[in-house]
Amino acid sequence: MTTLNRRQFLRDAALSAGGLCIAVPLGQALALEIHPKQYSVNTAYIRIPKVGPVVFVMPKVEMGQGIYTGLALLIAEELELRLDQVRVEPAPPLPAVYGVDGDQSTGGSTSTRDCWQRLRQAGATVRQWLLESAADHWHVPLNECRAHEGVITHTASQRELSYAACAAIAQARPLPSVVKLKKPAEFTLIGKSTRRIDSALKVDGSAEFGIDVRLPQQVYARVALSPTLGGHIKHCDSAAGLAVAGVIQVVNEHDVIAVIARHNHAAQVGLEALKLEWHDGPYASVNQADLMTALHTAMHSSAGAIAHQHQAAHAPMSGAQRVHKAEYFQPLLAHATLEPLNATVHVTGTTVRIWTGTQAPDRLVEHVARLGFNPANIHVYNQLIGGGFGRRLDVDFVEIAVRIAKHHPAPVQVTYSREQDMQHDRYRPCYLDQLEATLDAHGTPIRWVHKIAGGSASVPWDGKALTKGVDADAVEGAANLPYQLPSVDVRYLRVEPKAVAISWWRGVGPTRSVLVVESFIDELAHLCQADPIEYRLRWLHDPRARHCLTTLAELAHWQTPLPANHGRGVSVHAEFGSYLAQVVEVEVVDRQIMVRKVISVMDCGIVVNPAQVKAQIEGGSIFGLTAALCGNVTLSKGAVEQSNFHDYPVMRVNEAPSFESVLIASEHNPGGVGETATACIQAALLNAIFNATQQRIRSLPIRLTEA
Repeated sequence: MTTLNRRQFLRDAALSAGGLCIAVPLGQALALEIHPKQYSVNTAYIRIPKVGPVVFVMPKVEMGQGIYTGLALLIAEELELRLDQVRVEPAPPLPAVYGVDGDQSTGGSTSTRDCWQRLRQAGATVRQWLLESAADHWHVPLNECRAHEGVITHTASQRELSYAACAAIAQARPLPSVVKLKKPAEFTLIGKSTRRIDSALKVDGSAEFGIDVRLPQQVYARVALSPTLGGHIKHCDSAAGLAVAGVIQVVNEHDVIAVIARHNHAAQVGLEALKLEWHDGPYASVNQADLMTALHTAMHSSAGAIAHQHQAAHAPMSGAQRVHKAEYFQPLLAHATLEPLNATVHVTGTTVRIWTGTQAPDRLVEHVARLGFNPANIHVYNQLIGGGFGRRLDVDFVEIAVRIAKHHPAPVQVTYSREQDMQHDRYRPCYLDQLEATLDAHGTPIRWVHKIAGGSASVPWDGKALTKGVDADAVEGAANLPYQLPSVDVRYLRVEPKAVAISWWRGVGPTRSVLVVESFIDELAHLCQADPIEYRLRWLHDPRARHCLTTLAELAHWQTPLPANHGRGVSVHAEFGSYLAQVVEVEVVDRQIMVRKVISVMDCGIVVNPAQVKAQIEGGSIFGLTAALCGNVTLSKGAVEQSNFHDYPVMRVNEAPSFESVLIASEHNPGGVGETATACIQAALLNAIFNATQQRIRSLPIRLTEA
């Protein structure tokens, strides 16, 4: 971390750069921290060392989505480097510099959108600075100098300076305040499929995730957490734990017990020897039925807070009409990341050092400070993350690791078991949706009413009260329909699930809203005996969304008949600054659902790395399919029943469909891609199942009845 004074300096520097914090020199204090003698240039995002590749200080977190490569491409493009001439380092927790509106977290498919302008600006600024420095050094016109692959060349005389040499002779020169960014037609890297720069490290095992951290004198801790929220320890046989060979210490924090040992096996055996008994706390009687009752009670007893209300002046409300209603339920969902939660912490006096994978390093510092540490003395070393999906936006597991490490002088690595990870997650809220549409004689939804009951992930995240009682995330995709309908009324009822903590989940609000909206619009099309794509196109006026859908219809051979027991379903998504239309093909035999093919058409603006965008479409689709087919967290006596992949399964390789993905050429700024397919595909799956079986699924996970 940095001191408060340095934070203030950086904040002022950022403001002086128009709020973008582009290539801002970081001053002597930070330069001392990173050994300035190694660098000829030291800016917020770019450091040019005297030897070796250019260092790109990455403002976002890599958790498998390929953002290390995508954002490095932005720097390399404008700085005129090959990608292999760039080395990526994670940024320190400095939200004033590396954040957006003071938020340094990675989530919500915002990474490329947040950084598209600022990183290109940073690269262009340093490139222009190098060119001007070389021109002055050689006493030649600027337009006779060229930057290419880390070298400045005077084209007339063929004199050359490496970037490092050029920077070394011009360190006192101020950075230019006005630079010219490349036009899309000038891109040499952006828009071309590029291998991920972290893939080789992950294949050969040299990549370091949080769970891989090894420090001198490091010890290992396994923890036990109360099975129910708010519970605390009743009995702990510490002597039995300490009797296990290799066990060093038993830490009792009342709501969490830890066994510290010289290796993980000893810590686990010692934990099992404690013979723990717990006071259950206030939620021991809560069962799954209680959650369902609370949702239904709220839905039928309250009008709800208005999320969106619109009625066109010319809205027709007379003539032949029919009303269609539906109710949808979506359960609590776990994140089920491949890498279990872990953090390595070393507390020495008033200083705490943390090695972990976190999506929110600034939030981590803020929360650890509440444990009695000065933020200036909290040092975070962010590691690669083996799956985030929103789980590592929360920092509860790191707080627990810090509380445990305070009891031991050496670095302590705290690792959750798979069962603890699953049963002490921060879950995607469960939701109940009630929709009602009034149709005229032509099938027009002349009145659309949508009520949403469920928890708020926003409140525990920022601690702020909901504006007018509406969680903007929970209604995203419902309050801003992609369809232009004459009368729309969307309401939200906040119903928090007892006994569990809730938080963000991949795709956030649109995962729940798009599923419901796109399933219900399909119901209306069937009711009107209309083709589902043609019916959508009646009300879908955004040209980019329409282009995706019409292109998809042709690509998927939408009108071609399918064999018996097969079905196609469609869904359209217009969130995260991107547009996506998907068709899912399924085969259903003896109530077994086999997803055979997923066809996708996306317009995400300018595509930085097409290979990675397609990979995200596929990965996001698998995540969404898994949730719809298998995802279900249930409660019994205040505790989560699911514990591992045997009862919270994920889609396996042999179950995965084939994929065909097309990216629409666009000159719009990039949109988000990491979560679009997760939000889009579930409705397409449900609609495909209906076309194959005539069973309309309105409660997840999917359970077919006998024909």
